[in-house]
Amino acid sequence: MLIGIPKELTENQTLVAGSPDTVKKLIKLGYEVCVEKGAGVKARYFDEQYEQAGARIVDEVEAWGADIVVCLDIPTPEYMKLIKEGATLISRMNPRANTDFVRACEEKSLTALAMDEVPRISRAQSLDVRSSLMNVAGYRAVVEAASAFGRTFTGQVTAAGKVPPAKVYVIGVGVAGLAAIGQAGAMGAEVSATDVRPEVADQVKSLGGKFVEIPVKQESSDGYAKALDEEQQKLTLEVYTKQCMQSDIVITTARVPGRPAPLLVTKETVAAMKPGSVIVDMGASELGGNCALSKPDEVVVTDNGVTIIGWTNLPARLPGQASQLFGQNIVNFLKLVTPQKDGVLSLDEEDVVVRGVTVTLHGESMWPPPEVKVSVSTHEEDKQEAEKTNPSQEKSPFAKHWWKVLAGVLAVALIMVSPASVAGHYIVFMLAVVVGFYVITNVTHTLHTPLMSETNAISGIIIVGAILLIGSGNLVVQILSFVAMAIAAINIFGGFMVTQRMLKMFERSSEDK
Repeated sequence: MLIGIPKELTENQTLVAGSPDTVKKLIKLGYEVCVEKGAGVKARYFDEQYEQAGARIVDEVEAWGADIVVCLDIPTPEYMKLIKEGATLISRMNPRANTDFVRACEEKSLTALAMDEVPRISRAQSLDVRSSLMNVAGYRAVVEAASAFGRTFTGQVTAAGKVPPAKVYVIGVGVAGLAAIGQAGAMGAEVSATDVRPEVADQVKSLGGKFVEIPVKQESSDGYAKALDEEQQKLTLEVYTKQCMQSDIVITTARVPGRPAPLLVTKETVAAMKPGSVIVDMGASELGGNCALSKPDEVVVTDNGVTIIGWTNLPARLPGQASQLFGQNIVNFLKLVTPQKDGVLSLDEEDVVVRGVTVTLHGESMWPPPEVKVSVSTHEEDKQEAEKTNPSQEKSPFAKHWWKVLAGVLAVALIMVSPASVAGHYIVFMLAVVVGFYVITNVTHTLHTPLMSETNAISGIIIVGAILLIGSGNLVVQILSFVAMAIAAINIFGGFMVTQRMLKMFERSSEDK
């Protein structure tokens, strides 16, 4: 089967549905690939590169007339005429809103596969174009904010004085939010984030950010946040306002599929923010954005000096990377539906992923698909649920700790049967192990790397053992014990000194804390 990759139709769309690298992979799956002339120019992918990858360069008629047409967005009615009957169209479709397009697919007996409707399950993560593009968008949002901010993100100590780190506040901890948190943290900013889903707190902390809780808790069955009612929105706005006033940069990422973006930053909040602050509204659209004053595809500077960035297509500002990721999502999907690698689609309607993206199948409407539930319960909740469903499997205290009892009995027996001279060494060893264990477990993890913790633990065991043996009447044992204590002490104190110097590099002044 022939795959056609046409040029995108909108002027501001810089992406292309496949890179030369992904074209190679499609050919390995048994497909022929043709690319419309100049389709990848805006993404810095040129016709010669596609030809080297094995694709044919064709005109728009042949590209749109392929057996399988792959593009980013749905074609206009004019270009729908170029698609042959019975063909397969793979793109972002938003079938909830584009009902006329769905009917047009039915009329032409098309198989329409919406890549923006990939179910949010673990197995389908590699196919999720929304996540891929939002990852790029989150990164780009930080870059845009840094450009407009006019100052460095990282704190610095210079001859001219101390510069505090920028304070970045991210609202919405989805894929875009996590990408923004990671990038802002990598640039040295002090990052905090908020989401109505409490289960994402660990993800924020894992990236070095601070999770700001709000008095609204929400569970998600599909991995996305839900719209809030009036009372919930009032409570969250109070938190957002307080955090925005304290922040230099605010990045909003909240979206509700199929609906206008929720209002997160009011006019009053913007008026209360510091001059020079920056807001990047990733929810900006013609229907409105997360910020009351944002305008789609415009940069607004308020009277109090707050810059509001409302770019609606941030991935288009990194077209090469975004095109590569989108193309790889397509490759991963076609791997799923081309099990024989023979270049022939095989759509299994029983597969929840395939069924989830299928809008029409040979002209027959398949929309909407059955709902797919996504579990987002915490480990503690899972544990409690398991205990409820399997009460008989709960272990007794003895069953949980039998090995400890056995180890104690064996240790006592070993000491009793050993000569008196050897028994003393066993006691030294056990005491050293106990002390070493507490050295490992009681040291704050933020003060040490894992390697530092391990080396200090070993050194602690050495010092305890050496202290107990230095009183020996044997001169050789005394000398060796002293040398062991000296070397272990150097390792421990040297490690703490290095750690202290590292912490000073990131230490904030008292007014910033």
